[in-house]
Amino acid sequence: MRYDVLVVGAGIVGVSIALHLQAAGRSVVLIDKTGAAGTGTSYGNAGLVERASLIPYSFPRSLSEIFRYALNSSADARYHASFLPRIAPFLFSYWRHSSPARLAQATRDLLPLFESSVSEHDEFLKDSPAAAALFSRKGWIKAFKDHRGLASAVTDAKALADHGLNWDVLDVKGLAEAEPHITQMVGAIHWRDPITTADPGAVTAAYADLFIARGGKLVEGDASTLRLEGRYWEVLADRQIIKAGEAVVAAGPWSVEILRELGHSFPMAVKRGYHMHYTPEAGAFLNHPILDATTGYVLAPMKNGIRLTTGVEIAPRDAKPTPVQIDLAEIAARRIFPLGRRVEAEPWMGFRPVFSDMRPAIGQILSNRGLWVAFGHGHHGFTLGPATGRLLAEMMCGKQPFMDPTPYSPNRFRGKRGLT
Repeated sequence: MRYDVLVVGAGIVGVSIALHLQAAGRSVVLIDKTGAAGTGTSYGNAGLVERASLIPYSFPRSLSEIFRYALNSSADARYHASFLPRIAPFLFSYWRHSSPARLAQATRDLLPLFESSVSEHDEFLKDSPAAAALFSRKGWIKAFKDHRGLASAVTDAKALADHGLNWDVLDVKGLAEAEPHITQMVGAIHWRDPITTADPGAVTAAYADLFIARGGKLVEGDASTLRLEGRYWEVLADRQIIKAGEAVVAAGPWSVEILRELGHSFPMAVKRGYHMHYTPEAGAFLNHPILDATTGYVLAPMKNGIRLTTGVEIAPRDAKPTPVQIDLAEIAARRIFPLGRRVEAEPWMGFRPVFSDMRPAIGQILSNRGLWVAFGHGHHGFTLGPATGRLLAEMMCGKQPFMDPTPYSPNRFRGKRGLT
């Protein structure tokens, strides 16, 4: 079968690209190794459309922070020691890009995507009642166990005053009113602009259903077979060869492998992360996702229970799971909220694809006719998926992009070696 565009990857980014291209009049086929949408990284997150996280997650710069992480005993960041020699060049580049000046530039470059994050989700939600029913507009809460941390966070929040964000400082009483079952916190910041969902995987699947209802096709396929043959891109999917004039690789942490087969190397790394669901003890509940900023984990009310999500694990993507962080975070979480039993037998593990300059790769690969990419969103794929879809579709259709795509060009990596 022949289409205008084939999109590889049915996570939130790929589905969003497919929807925007479809709205522009392109015939689109969406291809995923599972044949379903929202089963990978788009499933296992805290469910935040994080309008308020304007500053990227940077590498620690202070010696005290670096020393704390070097001890490898924290819930928010751990590493496999044997992996450090391989990942060291990436970490050094990440550290360099986290200097105050470079971090400020990355923040400016990413700002238009974050500013449009909620509004672009809302465009999909207008036509997807199933997805809209899964969202809450109460925002989320960043809570602290010490006054110093809270004061620093308030200072940082005030520095974002020009960006139109809505937030409140909660003292102990205010936090208790917002979250009656959270204890041991001295205060919090309540970010009101983000929207949150109780099932991010189901939201992505609902967006895919909207794409299908509008005439799109979602099929199971083998992305490793993607090839340019003459005028058309071809891939083996649905037990046949599917052809299209253009191809988009939006397969998150698997994108680099697909592109490597096509002769392109990207210096992307993967941050692993875990989550586990818990039943709350009788009568306990959460009204908002809660970040314990002192320890570094999130408790989020989800369809399957209270989801505990961990920070970052630096390890080979396909190495055996080592969910030590879940155990550490659980101990801390039980001190502030009455968690009950674990719902699953084993923690879920997922992958956050990230570049050291903290910007995703969005755009056309100039050395391959009709090949486009969108991946490397780090912690914010679910947040930025719909905005990314709009940006890439406007570029592909020759329209004026709603923002400058130059900082995200995939061609900025030409000549750089990829991670192996």
